[in-house]
Amino acid sequence: MNILVVGGGGREHAIVKKLSESSRVEKLYCTPGNGGISRYAECFDVSATDIDGVVALSKKLAVDMVVVAPDDPLVLGMVDALNAEGFRTFGPDKAAAIIEGSKVFSKDLMKKYNIPTAKYEIFSDSDSAIAYLKSENSYPAVIKADGLALGKGVIIAQNEAEAIEAVKSMIDGKQFGESSSTVVIEEFLTGPEVSVLSFTDGKTVVPMISSMDHKRALDNDEGLNTGGMGTVAPNPYYTEDIAKECMEKIFLPTINAMKSEGRTFKGCLYFGLMVTPKGVKVIEYNCRFGDPETQVVLPLLDTDILDIFEAIYDERLSEIDIAWKNESCACVIMASGGYPQSYEKGKEIKGLDDKGQLDSAFVYHAGTKFEDGKFLTSGGRVLGVTATGADLSTALKNSYAAVEKIDFEKAHYRKDIGKRALAAL
Repeated sequence: MNILVVGGGGREHAIVKKLSESSRVEKLYCTPGNGGISRYAECFDVSATDIDGVVALSKKLAVDMVVVAPDDPLVLGMVDALNAEGFRTFGPDKAAAIIEGSKVFSKDLMKKYNIPTAKYEIFSDSDSAIAYLKSENSYPAVIKADGLALGKGVIIAQNEAEAIEAVKSMIDGKQFGESSSTVVIEEFLTGPEVSVLSFTDGKTVVPMISSMDHKRALDNDEGLNTGGMGTVAPNPYYTEDIAKECMEKIFLPTINAMKSEGRTFKGCLYFGLMVTPKGVKVIEYNCRFGDPETQVVLPLLDTDILDIFEAIYDERLSEIDIAWKNESCACVIMASGGYPQSYEKGKEIKGLDDKGQLDSAFVYHAGTKFEDGKFLTSGGRVLGVTATGADLSTALKNSYAAVEKIDFEKAHYRKDIGKRALAAL
């Protein structure tokens, strides 16, 4: 089969790499792709949000399946447009992608179907939001933009002044454009966070191996929030008992709730969870593979991913036996100095082979381009240096040993990825 993957980050590189391992895949295409992806798939210069452009490209290439990986095109309805033209797709349609596209929708869904989540209220004008904050007088408080904001639309306010500033900048100042014209104010939950990606065809849900993300830019979980500075899998806080609780109270109820709402979800549904003293609660849903969680989950998958994608499209996921390697995986993100604020691009990356790889690890490219035989930086998060091992400690050692062999000017990475996970073992 000939497959087109839509997107151009580390997550898409992980999907392309996994598809390249399938004996059933003949030709891989990606748009827009990046430097690393271009060594595994033929890349095109069509934006991931250009629905008409992607449909036209799919026709021109006569592909057998399109995998739509990022949130924006899913929420905009790219899958609907491709399905209307007869293409087999992987990813939810627009009606189902709203589970990530609107925080208000997802919170109301959880309330309606008794799916455990943080207490919340919704506001579209700053005066009533501020009045609510003052009446609750509970800090930290979590303030979220309703719509998509590149993973940055959440502010955790430590006191009333910070909370008022967050509300005003989101609602009145349109900090995240129309995405923040409505906000959700939530109670602050405490406990270890767990990410669980799941395959679902709308009837069956198959959780993947759990993972732990590291959002803050600096060691010891300090600094600004980022799109993720590293991940490990499996997550030691996700025990068998917790997995059972999640299946019973969260995973199946969510899939069934979406079906009841006439929004059957087919694709990868991401559950962002917190293990609180009062049980597991949902922090957020994503309508696609997480980034950089995908980079540690897919290397552990032992089943042909194309078989899974096809079974989901045909709604026969229950017929597939999905197997996993009994190993651990770690990913350390190498970012441009200054990320997540301003940073320079175009720095030459040294230490990689002509496929953008290293012998001892797999290097997922997130923000790179390939020019004149060289890999250059072209984004904030540049590389996801990933390694497996018999246990987490070995996987982390292998990953950091690989990081040492790679160099570019002002490269920045955290030195403590996996530290919390190791402490829990």
